[in-house]
Amino acid sequence: MKTVTLPVAYMPLVDAAPLIVAQEMGFAEAEGLSLDLVAAPSWSSVRDMLAFGRVDAAHLLSPVPVAMALGLGGVTTAMSAVSVLSVNGDVIGVSRDLEARLRDTGHGFDFADAAAAGAALARVAPGGLKIGVPFPFSMHVELLHVWCAATPLSRIRIDIRTVPPPLMAQALAAGEIDAFCVGEPWGSVSVEGGAGALLLPGSAIWAFAPEKVLATRTDWAETEPHLLGRLMRAVWRAGRWLSLPDSRTAAAEMLSRRSWLDVPSEVVDRALSGFLTVSPSGEVREAPRFLEFHRGAATFPWRSQAKWIGGQIARRTGLDPAMAMQRAATVFRSDLYRAAMRGTGADLPGASEKLEGSLANATAVASGSGRLILERDVFFDGRVFDPSPD
Repeated sequence: MKTVTLPVAYMPLVDAAPLIVAQEMGFAEAEGLSLDLVAAPSWSSVRDMLAFGRVDAAHLLSPVPVAMALGLGGVTTAMSAVSVLSVNGDVIGVSRDLEARLRDTGHGFDFADAAAAGAALARVAPGGLKIGVPFPFSMHVELLHVWCAATPLSRIRIDIRTVPPPLMAQALAAGEIDAFCVGEPWGSVSVEGGAGALLLPGSAIWAFAPEKVLATRTDWAETEPHLLGRLMRAVWRAGRWLSLPDSRTAAAEMLSRRSWLDVPSEVVDRALSGFLTVSPSGEVREAPRFLEFHRGAATFPWRSQAKWIGGQIARRTGLDPAMAMQRAATVFRSDLYRAAMRGTGADLPGASEKLEGSLANATAVASGSGRLILERDVFFDGRVFDPSPD
C-alpha cells in the first residue's frame, strides 16, 4: 500500500493524543498513512486551516462544526465530525485569591460536587467573575452555562473571555481572568506555576461530554472516502491503545516531548490517570473517567449530542432551536463512522441517537455484538435531553 501523507491540525492538549499516538505508534503507517501533524496557536487557527484547505482533517472542539453549520463564527465551510476523539478532560480552575476566599468559607475543594462548588464560588465573588475559555464555541462554554444556570452563579455577572489554552495560566497569574475552564495539561500548568487551584473537573457537570472531534471538510469526506476511512481506523486503534492501563506511562512520556506538549510527563499523567493535583500545596483528588478515548463507545459521533450542542447554541444566540438541532444532526456523521469501522472489531451501537444524561450507571445497550456498555452520562442538575422532535 502506497503511503499517503495527510496534513492534520491540532492544538497541544492531552486530548490530541489519539492523533499523536496514531502517528508515533505506527497505527497510521499500518493504514498506509503518514500524519503531518500541524500545531496551531489557537482554535480559530485550527478551524481556518481546515476550512481553507491547509489541512485535510483536524482535532477540533465539538461545537465548532455545529456553529459553522448554523452560520456562526464568520466561517461557514461545511464540516463533518466523523468521530469523537475524546470525552471529558476539562478542568475549572480559580485564582489563588479566590482559592483563599473559598477556603476561608470552609470549601474543601473536593473536586466532585458541582452544586456545592458553584454556590461557594458565588458567595465569594458577589461582584462577578471573568472566566477564561479557549473559544466561544466550545464544550468549555457549554459546561459553564449548564453549571451557572443551575447554581447561584446565575445571580452574579459572568464575563466569559477567550484565551488560547497555553496562555491560560499566564492570564490567570496576570489577573486578566479570575477563573478558567480549559483542557489539560493547561489547568495543571497553572497549579504547577502557583497561579491557581483546580475547583472541578468538567465531568462533574456532565459525566460524558464529547470534548473534541475528528473533523474534515464535508466535500473532502465525500470525495476521499477511502483515505478518510483509513484515517478514522488509525485514530480509533490509537484510542483503544490509550485506553489500556499498561499504555499510560508510555503515552505520558510520548506526549510530554518537546515536539508535542513540552510539559513534564508527570503533568500529562495526571489527565491520563484521573489523579489530579488541585492546589500548589500538593493536594491530590481523583476524578473517575476524567478523560476517555475509547471505553463506552466514546468515539461514536452520537447525533443526539450534536442536537444538544445545536440547541444550546441556538438558545444563546437567538436562533430557532428546532432548526439548529436539525442542522446539527447532519454534522455528527454516524453514517461515515459505521462505514469506516466495519471489520475493526468496534462494537457499534444499534441506534445513532439516545437520551443524553439518562444513565446514572454503566448500562448495557443494543449493539452489533450485544456487549456494548455505555458509561454514566448524567448532568449534575438532573436534566435529560430527549433528541426526538416534540
